Amino acid sequence: MANAKLPKLTPDAFELLALVSDINSIVDLDYLLEKLDDAAKELLGCQASSIMLLDETRQSLYFKVATGERGGALKKMTLPLGSGVAGWVAREIAPLIVNDAANDSRFAVQFDKTSGFTTRQILAVPMMAKGELVGVAEVVNREDGAPFTQADVEILKSLAGVASVAISNAKLISDQKNFFSHILELLASAIETSKPGMESHPNHCAYLACAIGKRMGVPDAEYRHLYYAGLLHDIGYLGLKNRRLSREFGLTLASAEDQHVLMSVKMLEGINIFQGAVPVIRHHHENYDGSGFPDKLSGEAIPSGARILRLIEAMEELRMTGGFSGPELKERALREAKSGSGSRFDPAAVAAFVQLLDEEERIWEI
Repeated sequence: MANAKLPKLTPDAFELLALVSDINSIVDLDYLLEKLDDAAKELLGCQASSIMLLDETRQSLYFKVATGERGGALKKMTLPLGSGVAGWVAREIAPLIVNDAANDSRFAVQFDKTSGFTTRQILAVPMMAKGELVGVAEVVNREDGAPFTQADVEILKSLAGVASVAISNAKLISDQKNFFSHILELLASAIETSKPGMESHPNHCAYLACAIGKRMGVPDAEYRHLYYAGLLHDIGYLGLKNRRLSREFGLTLASAEDQHVLMSVKMLEGINIFQGAVPVIRHHHENYDGSGFPDKLSGEAIPSGARILRLIEAMEELRMTGGFSGPELKERALREAKSGSGSRFDPAAVAAFVQLLDEEERIWEI
């Protein structure tokens, strides 16, 4: 192998090296796999290439990426483990060179019949991540007709290793997002139980905060923080019911209405992803004229997200404790928002809220 002649590096290969060096920053898995697949085809001088992944049952392979003339047809097909060259590689977890496909019993001829492509040679290697099989990388038909060699196996294994890391990272990110979204739902459900009448309050606040923020032109970076603040701003009510937390933070249930804001901040301030939401939560009971709490900030000194949430909290109070709903709730909300503009509420937030009421008929029915 030391004397094996490696293919000349092409521009695509240099692009691959850049992809490999930056693999952890690439979030588009499909893009990365397509680039790796193209690089395998180019580096090994082949007519076609593919990346096949294990399905959820771990009993079959499906085509994630397929290039060349047969690519379109293959993407609609699956292959049971043990069937065909790729199925054999997946079952045995071993590379395989087939330089005469027509006379090899492991070759699945149905793929050529479906695609209209003629397969002469196949090189396939398993794709492994953390000791587990995730799929098979395959190249087909050397352009120069030369047989595949062990040197080709090593090249394809290297590319397959990069693809496996990318797939493993993508799965980890997907699992983390799934976990996070479910945790947010559980927290919102718990907050709903913290006080009478709080049903749907976290979700309403998150939706309305984002809807108003969008109309006010809130930057994308702040938009996410506004959503988290809308959903979790009242989590402090839960903390105040916990004697250990109350003692730890020096807060008491007797002053819950004032201190739930500080408890919410204490509970969330150590979580990195919520850092942008914490100032919004801390100041969501500040009034525009400086008469609110906990710090009696006024005007532009109040974070813009907190000014939005202050308005929404008052509108939600009409629904939760005032007993209003439907057109009557909309009418009362419009009246209270306008009457509080410049005193309790930011006039810009009020204007955006009035626009929202005018544009959307059922903003509380989410």
